[in-house]
Amino acid sequence: QVQLVESGGGLVQPGGSLRLSCAASGSIFSINAMGWYRQAPGKQRELVAAITSGGSTNYADSVKGRFTISRDNAKNTVYLQMNSLKPEDTAVYYCNADVRRSYYERARDYWGQGTQVTVSS
Repeated sequence: QVQLVESGGGLVQPGGSLRLSCAASGSIFSINAMGWYRQAPGKQRELVAAITSGGSTNYADSVKGRFTISRDNAKNTVYLQMNSLKPEDTAVYYCNADVRRSYYERARDYWGQGTQVTVSS
């Protein structure tokens, strides 16, 4: 089995910063893309940022210039540095990883349980 464990969420004032981390563990042969999604109350889950194993990144337009995604392949960990936070960034943030568990298996998506980010004064 594969587990994704997020950390780093919390309450922050507008304009503040937070850094999310997500560590993948378990039966892992390789990890392709990793990413962060978020879901605000009453809204659909949306992609925030993603990064390939080679380091290519893409971001939602709403976070470009404010958020930075990075990963440490040796630690199977992905990070999301969030700066200049706005109240509209408030959501549950989910980690996602495209994991191959063995040479003989195809990759599949795994999800973390989510971490709450609240931006409020």
